[in-house]
Amino acid sequence: MEERFDISILLDFYGNLLTEKQLDIMNMYYNEDLSLSEIAELNNTSRQAIHDIIKRCQKLLIGYENKLQLKKKSVDSALIKKSLLEKFDVIKCKVNNNDIELYINDIEKEIMENL
Repeated sequence: MEERFDISILLDFYGNLLTEKQLDIMNMYYNEDLSLSEIAELNNTSRQAIHDIIKRCQKLLIGYENKLQLKKKSVDSALIKKSLLEKFDVIKCKVNNNDIELYINDIEKEIMENL
């Protein structure tokens, strides 16, 4: 199940690098949860052909991630963002200065909007 989720996320990052037909088939399989038979029927092809396309696209998407690491960078960025916001919450609890709290709030807003 986790692999399906990972491939679905990789589709979000790299789907536009696939052909229109490949992307359509991958979306039907991973995001719309259609079976190989249903996809084959919709595309007037065999179940085996759909299976082969999906396996080939999986390899492509994993290869793109291995080279570009957009998913990894996104996850890392989210973890850094969460950590910074938690640290600011601790600082706000310990500091009783409205000017500093306003400044921290501005920094938090920038982090939320830009990271």
